[in-house]
Amino acid sequence: MLGIGRGSREGAIPLEASIKNCGRTTQWSAALRLLREGLRLGVQLAPGHFIATASACRKGGQWQYALSALSDMWKAKLEPDIISYSAGISACEKGGQWQPALALLSEMWEAKLEPDVISYSAGISACEKGGQWQPALALLSEMREAKLEPDVISFSAGISACKKGEQWQPALALLSAMWEAKLEPNVISYSAGISACEKGEQWQRALALLSEMREAKLEPDVISYSAGISACEKGEQWQRSLALLGDMWEAKLEPDVISYNAGISACEKGEQWQRALALLSEMWEAKLEPNVISFSAGISACEKAEQWQPALALLSEMWQWQLALALLSEMWEAKLEPNVISFSAGISACAEQWQRALALLSEMWEAKLEPDVISYSAGISRVPEGRAVGAGSGASERDVGGEA
Repeated sequence: MLGIGRGSREGAIPLEASIKNCGRTTQWSAALRLLREGLRLGVQLAPGHFIATASACRKGGQWQYALSALSDMWKAKLEPDIISYSAGISACEKGGQWQPALALLSEMWEAKLEPDVISYSAGISACEKGGQWQPALALLSEMREAKLEPDVISFSAGISACKKGEQWQPALALLSAMWEAKLEPNVISYSAGISACEKGEQWQRALALLSEMREAKLEPDVISYSAGISACEKGEQWQRSLALLGDMWEAKLEPDVISYNAGISACEKGEQWQRALALLSEMWEAKLEPNVISFSAGISACEKAEQWQPALALLSEMWQWQLALALLSEMWEAKLEPNVISFSAGISACAEQWQRALALLSEMWEAKLEPDVISYSAGISRVPEGRAVGAGSGASERDVGGEA
């Protein structure tokens, strides 16, 4: 028994508190059990009980149960209100379920309830997560028809939906509409707009938005810069890509693997093989691990310049550690336990992939294998100067052959 009072209003107060407490700790299953027990015992429930349960389910990523809890309101002879519906739409949004979110918005109108800004914003965000730019724009239009003013969150979600749909023109139109509505776009709004331009291969417009951000006293973040660099890469503007990488360092922003990959690809398209290799080297110095895209772009840059020796060196380095890690992974799948020699060979093959080398050392301990002098020497030699190494260093991965 959950200690719920039968058929009394007094029993409902601690019940709501208990459900809300479950919601704060994302114990959605406990909240749902409490609600169902209350219904079974005939406790006089209030809308707050159902909304709190739906909120707990939403936080726990259980959108179906959130809708189920709200549906239970009818069993308690309670009609869902705007807050109830908004809670359901928000649950759908968190689960990336745009169709149920739109169905709930439609149901609100049928129930003579007018969705508010929160309801619409959650619906637009659900469409954005589902990559549905047309329904997202339709909801924004519907808001205006209902005399509701979209806020920054609504607009940003709409712009992001356009980005996912590779629709740069509607994305820019929404940015303009924000200014017309006397709303200042934030970093998220601009970054989504720049990404939309990047997908639409509109590098000039992407750079214009970056410049506009600075004029609006907004500091572009890593996402903004990376999208701009990628836009320049698609436009075969390698000088501008490198300039943006430099701007990131000046702004005390550390480029990530995506930023560098776009820069290396830009150099590859511009037949700048030395600069491409310089960026790969810079990645190591920045403690970033190049991936297949990084290596492939570097190799392609060397190939275009007929620089076969550095191309082969990169290819050898990439295949050596990938093959070694893939073989170790296959051993686990075949239920063959790698021994100290197997791990040592894998660590040695990692070359500059020091994070993977440390992950393999950690795997050895998990496999109850004690690294020997060769294993430690191979691992330590891969670690950049100043990095601490211990038995628990590195993130342990069972699928050590997977991409970072």
